Amino acid sequence: MQLVHLKRVHYTAGHQNGGYPYHLPLFKESFELSFEAPVTILAGENGTGKSTLLESIAQHAGLIRIASAEEQDMNAEIRAFTNHLKITWRAKTKKGFYLKADDFLTYARNVSRMRAEAEKRVEEVEEEYRGKSILARQLAASPHKKAMAEIQSLYGRGLDNRSHGERFLSFFQSRFRPNGFYLLDEPEGPLSPMKQLSFISMLKDMTDEGSQFVIATHSPILMAFPGAILYSLDEYPVSSVSYDELEHVKMTRDFLNAPERYLRHL
Repeated sequence: MQLVHLKRVHYTAGHQNGGYPYHLPLFKESFELSFEAPVTILAGENGTGKSTLLESIAQHAGLIRIASAEEQDMNAEIRAFTNHLKITWRAKTKKGFYLKADDFLTYARNVSRMRAEAEKRVEEVEEEYRGKSILARQLAASPHKKAMAEIQSLYGRGLDNRSHGERFLSFFQSRFRPNGFYLLDEPEGPLSPMKQLSFISMLKDMTDEGSQFVIATHSPILMAFPGAILYSLDEYPVSSVSYDELEHVKMTRDFLNAPERYLRHL
């Protein structure tokens, strides 16, 4: 089963006020992007507007952002900009999330901190309620034990006892759900080439269960996901392109075929 939640994003230029995000190349001209495949790839150089587009879609969809508590809310500029996007849904859902790879390390540390604080609080309750009834101790410790159980249910032995790449994949294994909608910004960051292939396998399993992914990436490996729609944000107006037309793919292939041609100029 392959279900596409997001169908189309339309943007009409003309709202520019000179500031962020209207000065980004992507938003200087009107565009319409179609998301008719379970996986859509946004490719392009840094600063083209990939992350801003993902954040805006996440804001429109009401998705949570996987980040620290202080960073979960979108900034005011994104909230205002979202009003200029016309987004068409086939089956809107809040089952999913928006993740920037740069936020993940902070998130994993916060999970570890919350677990440690809950464990410490349970120990403190045992001391504070020494000599009181079992029921009183259970009631006092209950919210902290619930927090520990929820973390255990999601992440098992935790996100902090593994390498960065392993806990990144473990997080996805824990949080991906059938029929979900996921916006991922450069998820290849912590992943080796072999782990990226594992990630592709995970994506394939989830799209077979009705999930949809929109991914901003620089990785030619992730760009090769079978059947993905590929948009290059390096040329305007934006249009879908083939895998071999992507600049990241062409340059990576050329470099691997003859690295000395690039390195001798450094």
